[in-house]
Amino acid sequence: MPKSATREQRTSTPRVAWLLGPALVAGVAYLDPGNVASNMTAGARYGYLLVWVVVVGNVMAWLIQYLSAKLGIVTGQSLPETLGRRLRNPWARRAYWLQAELVAMATDIAEVIGGAVALWLLFGVPLLWGGMATGAVSIALLLIQSRRGARSFEFVVIGLVAIIAFGFTYGVFIGPPDPAGVVGGLLPRFEGTDSVLLAASILGATIMPHAIYAHSALSRDRFAPVLLEAIDDADAATLEDRRGIATTRLLRATRWDVTIAMVIAGTVNLCILLLAAANLAGVPGTDSLEGAYAALQAGLGPAVATLFAVGLLASGLASTSVGAYAGAEIMHGLLRVRVPLLARRLVTLIPALAILALGFDPTLALILSQVVLSFGIPFALVPLVRLTADAGVLGSHRNRPLTTAAGIVASVLLIALNGLLLWLVLASG
Repeated sequence: MPKSATREQRTSTPRVAWLLGPALVAGVAYLDPGNVASNMTAGARYGYLLVWVVVVGNVMAWLIQYLSAKLGIVTGQSLPETLGRRLRNPWARRAYWLQAELVAMATDIAEVIGGAVALWLLFGVPLLWGGMATGAVSIALLLIQSRRGARSFEFVVIGLVAIIAFGFTYGVFIGPPDPAGVVGGLLPRFEGTDSVLLAASILGATIMPHAIYAHSALSRDRFAPVLLEAIDDADAATLEDRRGIATTRLLRATRWDVTIAMVIAGTVNLCILLLAAANLAGVPGTDSLEGAYAALQAGLGPAVATLFAVGLLASGLASTSVGAYAGAEIMHGLLRVRVPLLARRLVTLIPALAILALGFDPTLALILSQVVLSFGIPFALVPLVRLTADAGVLGSHRNRPLTTAAGIVASVLLIALNGLLLWLVLASG
């Protein structure tokens, strides 16, 4: 068999299992401490009322993450890189970078604080030292990514995702929810202004701008070698055909990757809400992570509470690493500057550590970080939908009209709900 045929047989149709991973890493953003706080509070305050919000948010997240991955695969560039090349005005590019950088730092605050709270709950580690430990572990994970490659980083993060999933779902089997309540929660409705605020908070914590930036970069890094190998040894006449076939197969595998990641993330988030709805509804003090931990310990026993804290710790460690990766990509793509990973990580840890050192309420800091994140959602969503619908950018792989319409609807809904969240928070403050 000719060499080119052998290579094509071996690489143009890589095993789907080997292609899974980027979405699972990006999906960690949907399992961060901000999500935990929002879903626990929703279940404790309103029972099963907002189950439908978690489901709707997960469906929208599937579409958005797939579009992000598709952009990275087809163009070979991340979303920040693509925008950095299209924004000709240097001041516009810097302004866009600044808001994206602030979003990444706000994400980091929530994740480092979540890890610090988990270490305090588990071992009594002071919050400041816990934040430092969380930052140190995230540095180690990022060094794995930079020195061992994307695949090794994926394995570590996927392992943490498994811990997160077990830690947050175990309690549902010990204190199971009411099936009728779960079914009733699928009916869209609200009960007053506070439930609207909480629904907007759930969606704001679900769709995070840094996950969009990160997924396009993760897909680029992982699949660029696959595409290069797929077109190796091809003559000019067949080059585009072979690249197109390889890209189509990668996109098909990516749909599976995103589906698996979103099913895991959606299930875990739903279990967090159901755990609170079934066991913490009406219990005072459960509007904070510490209060929820104490209530779980009193109601379901120390094993459930400990696993919850372990899941929170894994959530903080995994999500802060992905957030730092996204921040590095944002700087590189928009400013075309690469800062040493260690130096950048140390700088972005400062705000979170300062908050912990000043004794600021951790749960309130988590909530405020979600408000900051809501500012960045339009700047990530609108360009993503616009670029993936452009034949000049994606060619034959551009969105179908129905996909673009769905992306526009999701964008408008998310922007409107996050605008409502901001208005309600500012009005109540």
